[in-house]
This record gives sequence, structure tokens and C-alpha cells, in this order.
Amino acid sequence: MVEEKKEETSVEEKVAEKKEEKVEEVKKEDEGKGVEVPKKFKTIVEGVESMSVLDLNELVKLLEKKFGVSAAAVAVAGGAVNGGADEGEEKNSFDVELSAVGDQKIAVIKIVKATLGLGLKEAKELVDSTPVILKKEMKKDEAEALKKEIEGASGTVKLK
Repeated sequence: MVEEKKEETSVEEKVAEKKEEKVEEVKKEDEGKGVEVPKKFKTIVEGVESMSVLDLNELVKLLEKKFGVSAAAVAVAGGAVNGGADEGEEKNSFDVELSAVGDQKIAVIKIVKATLGLGLKEAKELVDSTPVILKKEMKKDEAEALKKEIEGASGTVKLK
């Protein structure tokens, strides 16, 4: 039993390290893009950067309920304000949505865990909350490969 706790601790430490690495990557990307966060939003942005995917999902749902809006509607409105994409233009980035798990839930959890770099518990919770967006703005070929992999494990995926 003591060995199990040590093993769990090491897994938890690895997950924490991965999260920290991802936060650092995002910060470096933001610095490279020249994104300057206004002082009044700095604490909010830092809080969001440190959140897990599941926490962010929960936050979005809370904000949707609180303000009576949907994140999808806001994205569509933002696209309309920015002019949107030309109708003849082919879409080259996709959001991968897990719609249903199917019979081989464990296989789907393993794929989600490996693809997103999550811990087992986080991957399971994410899969249990279907339908859920697994990854946003993936390249077309990567999105189709992930879709094919999950569908091979009995899951149902939509590319948006």
C-alpha cells in the first residue's frame, strides 16, 4: 500500500510538471506574439493559464449559465464581426469534439490521455463529460488522424 501511494505521488508529480511546462510554453508563445495583457486583467489571465482543461471547461459552463450566453454563439459573433472566412476558402483548422464514447471506453480514455498529455483521472473525467471539445484549432490532417484513431476505439468524433 505504501508503494501504491509512492506510485500515485510520482504520477501526480509528473502531471503537475506537465501542466507547468505547458503554462511556460503558453507564456513563451504569448511573449513571442507580443500579446500585452492589461494590468486590470493580469490576475485573471494568470489564473486561466494555470487551470487544467477540465477546470476551464467547468468555468466556461459556469459563465454561460451566469450570463445566459453560449461560447459557440460568442465565437460565431466574433467571426461575423471580424468578417468571417470567405465562402470559397477551405477550412484548415478544426476543433475535435468527442460526441460519444462507445463500447471501448478504456481505449478512448487512453487515446485522450496520450493525445492531450493528461493524467488518467483527468482524461477519464473529460471522456465522461461527452460531448466535449478535445482539442481546438488542429491542422486538418492531425484532426482526421485523431478522429480515425478514436473511431477505431469505438468513439464518435465530429470535426468542427
